[in-house]
Amino acid sequence: MDLTTTFGAIGWGSVTLAAISSFLVGGIWYGPLFGKAWMQAFNFTEKDLKSRNIPKTFGLSLLLAFIAAITLDMFIGTEATFAFGAMAGFLAGFGWVATMLGILYLFEMQSLKAYLINAGYCVVSLTLMGLILGAW
Repeated sequence: MDLTTTFGAIGWGSVTLAAISSFLVGGIWYGPLFGKAWMQAFNFTEKDLKSRNIPKTFGLSLLLAFIAAITLDMFIGTEATFAFGAMAGFLAGFGWVATMLGILYLFEMQSLKAYLINAGYCVVSLTLMGLILGAW
């Protein structure tokens, strides 16, 4: 399949929904579920988080989630099912993202706690994205 055909087959509605789901998972993951642990793992304070440019941080996060959803949609293809999409998302999250983060965290001497929080978000988020993309 050529690139033009691949881009033409993108399901923009499902990609948008998948990107939004990733954004919402992040809000729950880094909020009520693991927010305090994440702040502690990276030595952030409430003041640190409030001092960032919120529109820029959230806007670019949503844009990056959209790019991730497009890329995952291109990889799983138009014939994907609910189950295949979920498995492809899980394997992308665990097999690619979490392993690469693991390498970076080892060299950066980050804590296991920090790794598990961030890698866990990536695995859960991409699994859900794949599930949405495969189901649509």
